[in-house]
Amino acid sequence: MSLANCLLPFSQSATTPSSSTCSCHLAASFSNFPVSSRDLSASRNESLVLNGGGSNLCRKFCGLKLWILKSLNLKQGSHRKHQPVNELKTRSEHTFLSDERGFTEETKAADLRPEENILGIDLSDGYHKVGDLPPLSKQVLEGISDVQRGASLCIAVVGATGELARMKIFPALFALYYSGYLPEDVAIFGFSRKNLTDEDLRSIIASTLTCRVDHQENCGDKIAVFLSRTYYINGGYNNNREGMSRLAERMKQIEGESKANRIFYLSVPQEALVDVACTIGDKAQAPRGWTRIIVEKPFGFNSHSSHLLTKSILSKFEERQIYRIDHMLGRNLIENLTVLRFSNLVFEPLWNRTYIRNVQVIVSESIAQTEKYSDGYGIIRDIVHSHILQTIALLAMEPPISLDGEDIRNEKVKVLRSIRKLDPRNVILGQYKSSSQEKNGVVLNGVDPTYCAAALYIDNARWDGVPFLVRVGTGLIKHRVEIRVQFRHVPGNLYRENIGINIDLGTNELILRDEPDEAILVKINNKVPGLGLQLDASELNLLYKDRYSTHEVPDSYEHLIHDVIDGDNHLFMRSDEVAAAWNILSPVLEEIDKHHTAPELYEFGGRGPVGAYYLWAKHGVPWADD
Repeated sequence: MSLANCLLPFSQSATTPSSSTCSCHLAASFSNFPVSSRDLSASRNESLVLNGGGSNLCRKFCGLKLWILKSLNLKQGSHRKHQPVNELKTRSEHTFLSDERGFTEETKAADLRPEENILGIDLSDGYHKVGDLPPLSKQVLEGISDVQRGASLCIAVVGATGELARMKIFPALFALYYSGYLPEDVAIFGFSRKNLTDEDLRSIIASTLTCRVDHQENCGDKIAVFLSRTYYINGGYNNNREGMSRLAERMKQIEGESKANRIFYLSVPQEALVDVACTIGDKAQAPRGWTRIIVEKPFGFNSHSSHLLTKSILSKFEERQIYRIDHMLGRNLIENLTVLRFSNLVFEPLWNRTYIRNVQVIVSESIAQTEKYSDGYGIIRDIVHSHILQTIALLAMEPPISLDGEDIRNEKVKVLRSIRKLDPRNVILGQYKSSSQEKNGVVLNGVDPTYCAAALYIDNARWDGVPFLVRVGTGLIKHRVEIRVQFRHVPGNLYRENIGINIDLGTNELILRDEPDEAILVKINNKVPGLGLQLDASELNLLYKDRYSTHEVPDSYEHLIHDVIDGDNHLFMRSDEVAAAWNILSPVLEEIDKHHTAPELYEFGGRGPVGAYYLWAKHGVPWADD
């Protein structure tokens, strides 16, 4: 390579690729670093002249540029939707290696390696190995070595010793880390009022961490590294502000000079939520990166308390920083609602009052799955307010202008504001009865309902007159989570006599099932083989366990925490959504509080209150088979 090949006008070389064999844009590289007058000089025509041998120095600075690019790429902490961090690193390395191959071909320096012989320096000890170096090279490398390499993302679990944190949050964080969806330099913090050490916290959560079923490689090593990046902060019992200041200081130490981001998962009781959130807002927000907080449901006790809660949090955070989480919205069924509607022509034209007769949303927990709804919240405030109404909003909303979270939430809130206030006459409340604590330790919770059946109506052009029937209960005979969309009868059906007396048996139906076995079912009428003309209602089914590797389906907490990291908020309730949902439920909640309405009792392990059957008959909806 001749020296002339490395002579470029300075302004040109910084912006325009050269067609010469020296394609490493030397001037652009020089412009970013201090340059000694001994190393380069400028002629009157603004060409950059390299002293000390053009070919040799061109090779060396190309190597320096490639080494720096690789270092920066490997430290990059950016994320893309559903793309593991290690894939980003692999792509960065691939790009680097491609550049290296081009450099090797041009310079014939086949023996030059980025980590070993760049610029002829042994990077481990700084001694020269091949040829003499200009002073610039050592100066640049020393500058790079001085850069602090701290954590790019800090995640703090407030309430770290609680059951939710131990059994769900920490395992979800490790699953994301193991699968490559967290940066390698992530730092995990546990915060609670117990007097523990880092090692104590690591011992508590170690037994709950597992690797993917078919990804057992280096599982133990990954757990060890994850635990080594997990730290504990004792918040103390007297002053949240002092404890949060200690957490912020520990984060700052581990972050170093990095532009780090912070996430705070508030796994705390409702009565402590405002104090903890406001303290974080005052003491622990990221000084250079973004800060996001995750708030667990329920979001208040009623419309008034929810308004006060929202007002307090918004005094310290912007709306885009707040992620109100409901783990049930992280299920694959919920994410699939918009995919089925907006990517399949067979469904979207039928998705209106002209073709759909009713929609049923069923969440039925069996004895084995029974949860306790205590502390005065009950099943309406806990599940109906967030999960059920969010499911209906996603199911019934108009097509958003894009898949951006705010565009989707704009359409959801329109649906929620269109839902008619719930008439107490269209609601059946129930409570299981149990004479002892022998059955899973379940006891009655005062008058808090453990069952709710309700008929909702959406007063807009698309859904006018279509009942949305909700059935949510615990302690029932069967565990089931599904959505059933029943279509109208075929007008003037020629095969009415062949279907039988009950024409409802021949109703087409789309069933989206999450549990017990995730599936998409389409119920159709077809002819039974034979000489006669007999019709049968059959199901075309997509059973996920047969079609996909179901053990690879992430836990809902993994899904939602990943969305928080990624900044995707479409499955999280915005403040106006929370308020609209409480507005729908307010008449029923006021009726319960004012008149102390007693729920209808039903057998623990039974089918629920009898009144629910009458409610569905009242609105002309056939009861879904148990």
